Amino acid sequence: MADPVKHVASHQEFDDLLASTRYVIADFHADWCGPCKAIAPHYTKMASTFSIPGFLAFAKVNVDHVQSVAQKYSVTAMPTFLFFKEGKQVAVNGHAMIQGANLPSLKLAAEKMGNLAKEKAAAAAAE
Repeated sequence: MADPVKHVASHQEFDDLLASTRYVIADFHADWCGPCKAIAPHYTKMASTFSIPGFLAFAKVNVDHVQSVAQKYSVTAMPTFLFFKEGKQVAVNGHAMIQGANLPSLKLAAEKMGNLAKEKAAAAAAE
């Protein structure tokens, strides 16, 4: 099975993903980060459950490889999860971001965005 997570290799690739997908959850991580490694399998499972092409994507941005994206969004701690709607950063469940491997908060945010994406995809299919 293909990896359900989009591994972002450049700033342009991240901008393209934001432009082509209604909702995006981005995991800013680093290879050397222990908590990042601990939450990664859970993030991949959420991506498998909730991703809908064009409506919801789960992205991973390695802060050491794509520093310009991390700087643009002022990411200073790993992991940091950011949420986007129609290319703009948004808050989900009152959180503009989730810093650290906070699995309960991340699950709630993924479920909420997953349900929104499912509604939008169903509405688009009905048109």
